[in-house]
Amino acid sequence: MYTVGIITASDKGSKGEREDLSGKVISDSVTEAGYQVLKYIVVPDEKSELAKAMVHMADELGVNLILTTGGTGFSKRDVTPEATLSVIEREAPGIAEAIRYNSLKITPKGMLSRGVSGIRGNTLIINMPGSPKAVKETLDYILSPVFHGIQILIGDDSECAAPMTKA
Repeated sequence: MYTVGIITASDKGSKGEREDLSGKVISDSVTEAGYQVLKYIVVPDEKSELAKAMVHMADELGVNLILTTGGTGFSKRDVTPEATLSVIEREAPGIAEAIRYNSLKITPKGMLSRGVSGIRGNTLIINMPGSPKAVKETLDYILSPVFHGIQILIGDDSECAAPMTKA
């Protein structure tokens, strides 16, 4: 069973002024797919807070996958991609491209996502949209190939030509 850390970037959510629906969608979806959620937090839209949470989950908790939600738009407070880029060692641009590709099939506003994806140690980090609907659509699209990517990353599978399996 692979492990997940969930980070919601939300000023209002971190103050208890808004319920975090997107993080709950992530938790429900990954649990249903067979992952175990080890940590789920809501932090303010601050680059240092987001980076600190990612480093803690990757380095100290050793989660296989970190999914962020929120903070990928054009607002001056949307800094999740910058926080992610500051902590990853290698980019995984195909995942962010796939998320935007799938989103564009649903709405032209998908082009406005600045989300990134990358690897820190043995942890894959993926920025996702902040909308619960967009989060669900994204996870439905990426979870199977991401599962295979995690298998390769941590050495559970070395065969890239084999058929994909679900968690």
